[in-house]
Amino acid sequence: MAIEGLHPVLVFLIGAVLVAATRGKARQGVSLATPLIAALALLGLPDGSSFSFELMGQTLIFAHIDRLSFLFALLFLVAATIGVIYSLHHRSRLELTSALLYAGSAIGAVLAGDLITLFIAWEMLAVTSAFIVWARGDRESISSGLRYFGFQIASGFCLLIGVLLHQQAGGSLIIEELGVLDLASPGALWILIAFGIKAGFPLLHTWIVDTYPRATATGTVFLCVFTTKTAVYALARFFPGTEELITIGAVMTFFPIFYAVIENDLRKVLSYSMINQIGFMVVGIGLGTELAINGAVA
Repeated sequence: MAIEGLHPVLVFLIGAVLVAATRGKARQGVSLATPLIAALALLGLPDGSSFSFELMGQTLIFAHIDRLSFLFALLFLVAATIGVIYSLHHRSRLELTSALLYAGSAIGAVLAGDLITLFIAWEMLAVTSAFIVWARGDRESISSGLRYFGFQIASGFCLLIGVLLHQQAGGSLIIEELGVLDLASPGALWILIAFGIKAGFPLLHTWIVDTYPRATATGTVFLCVFTTKTAVYALARFFPGTEELITIGAVMTFFPIFYAVIENDLRKVLSYSMINQIGFMVVGIGLGTELAINGAVA
């Protein structure tokens, strides 16, 4: 029972507006229906590119469906549904509204068919996830959220520089035409750094341990899924087989173990454990074989 002609991100935008405008059982019903309707919209999207238009001489493609983007979008919808169910008891309008916008931004990123659309979704991820942290409302969450927001904006800035350098060198902005980026090509290193900040590469990971324990329990459920996994998707899309990722991923699997062993805060232990698991994914992407990529995504 797929719904054709409807973008999943639009469903999340409408759902977020309705959640902000309703209360009680109505809000719970809207929040639960949103990812389910978005899943039907995803199933109705055709293979290849759709929802595209021209803006200032650039082609913006808001939906590009292939095996990788479809799989990540579907996984994100499942995660959003689980997160909504877990948060049904929570009464924070700001947090739930932000969570739906956050999930929609992540899905928009994995469905993006060009680098400009990816950048827009990348920045929406930063803004909406910061509000999830701030929704707790205490001094620690506000200060931690500001530091988190700084890291995410830095990631977006690096991505923007990389995209501009890539375009200036004559490269295409259409993701389907890009293929695998070579680190020696203009802008590629900046793009990798942008992805690395969100993925929690070594020395760029501190925002994860700083922020996730400061959000509410329901907020952490959403935060643990979308930002880092969107970065994993981006690495798998643009840098499969990049050997440097093997070393980076190996370090990510190794160093969090020591911090987790001496940590007393269970939510910080969870944060270190997540970095460890992302490290295995990064190693798989770096290996670049079909089996390794499938294992990383799984």
